[in-house]
Amino acid sequence: MPRPVNAEKRAELLKQVVHHLQRHGVAQMSLSPLAESIGTTKRMLLYYFGSRENLLAQALAASRPDAHAMFDDVSDSAGLRTAAHDLWEAMTVGEQAGPIRMLLQLLSLAATDPAQYGEIAAETVEVMVGPIAAAYVRLGHSPQQAQAGATLLVSGLRGLCQDRLVTHDAVRTDAAARRLIRDAVAAADE
Repeated sequence: MPRPVNAEKRAELLKQVVHHLQRHGVAQMSLSPLAESIGTTKRMLLYYFGSRENLLAQALAASRPDAHAMFDDVSDSAGLRTAAHDLWEAMTVGEQAGPIRMLLQLLSLAATDPAQYGEIAAETVEVMVGPIAAAYVRLGHSPQQAQAGATLLVSGLRGLCQDRLVTHDAVRTDAAARRLIRDAVAAADE
């Protein structure tokens, strides 16, 4: 009978993996160098996470914003505006400023290597779009309109975040994010 997985040890390893991937990226993630970098072995990573793909999926899941927590209580335009601004803040200067680099790299990898990264990238996008679309539905939009509004908001903010990471122009990208959010909320009122 296999011994039970030590949940504390697993959580600590996952935290270290996320930190490593934020610093070194996703593209060249190989288990042996990763394990050495965080002070463990490839065998232990496989024991706790099963595969490289599962480890990557769990690292991304552990590091993305909790869109449900941000958008599940949205019931009016003001709430949507506040939640969207909170998301932008988290992505650019808050707790998501590091993990967003992992997400952007993953999405880029999925475009060039969909067989390896496509499924996990699509899931990562949907995890953000779904709760925001649900907020739009609560504001009276059809499911199709809600999906479009949420996609515009998520993809727009993600694109602006990438722009900010490349150009370091916080003033311009903050202004663009405020405009995008304003327009997304105005569309929710239509």
